[in-house]
Amino acid sequence: MAKVDFGGVVEEVITSEEFSLDKAREVLKDETIVVLGYGVQGPAQSLNLKDNGFSVIIGQLEGDEYWNKAISDGFVPGETLFPLEKAARKGTIIKELLSDAGQAATWPQVKKCLNEGDALYFSHGFSIVYKDLTGVVPPENIDVIMVAPKGSGTNVRRNFLDGSGINSSFAVHQDFTGRAMERTLALGIAIGSGYLFPTTFEKEVYSDLTGERGVLMGCLAGTMEAQYNVLRKNGHSPSEAFNETVEELTQSLIRLVGENGMDWMFSNCSTTAQRGALDWAPKFRDAVAPLFDDLYDRVKTGKETKRVLEANSAPDYMTKLRKELNVIKNSEMWKAGAAVRSLRPENRKK
Repeated sequence: MAKVDFGGVVEEVITSEEFSLDKAREVLKDETIVVLGYGVQGPAQSLNLKDNGFSVIIGQLEGDEYWNKAISDGFVPGETLFPLEKAARKGTIIKELLSDAGQAATWPQVKKCLNEGDALYFSHGFSIVYKDLTGVVPPENIDVIMVAPKGSGTNVRRNFLDGSGINSSFAVHQDFTGRAMERTLALGIAIGSGYLFPTTFEKEVYSDLTGERGVLMGCLAGTMEAQYNVLRKNGHSPSEAFNETVEELTQSLIRLVGENGMDWMFSNCSTTAQRGALDWAPKFRDAVAPLFDDLYDRVKTGKETKRVLEANSAPDYMTKLRKELNVIKNSEMWKAGAAVRSLRPENRKK
């Protein structure tokens, strides 16, 4: 492992220099990798594995849209694509990439397919940490491991194709074979991780659920909407409100933050913007801190998990979800966003 100073805290990380792709191939040469679920992470991890020279079998509900997507991506029914249980019986490494609710619902099927010495792989600590709610309790005679990419399946694939890789956390929950760690690291490198950093199943799920509801999605969406509405209320046009709220963030400033950090971005904008950002950042921090404390507590105590499982398991969930998403899509803010995106030079050429 390479030691890296993260702002005064030294952590150990793994890159392809410490654990090469060739080493990953050697570690996994006798394994049969089965990916259960071809929805969000499934396609990206499967295709990255395939492109890196690993044989992959997909398990998916036969005939649904994700089954058909797997076929369009080159997986062949009866050869590399099977119904869930049939696929699971073929693997020595079972990658549980179904939705969290889907993992809970299908666990009885999957559990009976596990043989002594197999590895059960997750990309999220949810099912294991909240076992009292999910019912997912693995047998003691297998390895239970995790590689959790820090990004959506879309970016796992996109970063792999552009050669950058996406960062991933990793953890070993149960080491029956004595090989759990090398299996984990091999799979992390095999799916194209930029670097791997250690965590636990508990820390991964607590940070992940907090991040999704907070800065990464929930807080971001809510804050954007609040600013857009204030600008519109004060007479600004939809185009101006959207550009000042979203477009400049996503197309300019956040890229500078990603490349060089927040301090660099601040030092490379106008002095007026600098002063305003430095003065107002603490105000926003202090205003939302109580929300984050409440959010983390709800995550840690399982209240958010209970909410997810109850909502996602409802028979009319997809109908309700489409309605909720359509409210966003059809709002003035995001209609303005569609218009703004259509005016980008790369889209005008299409």
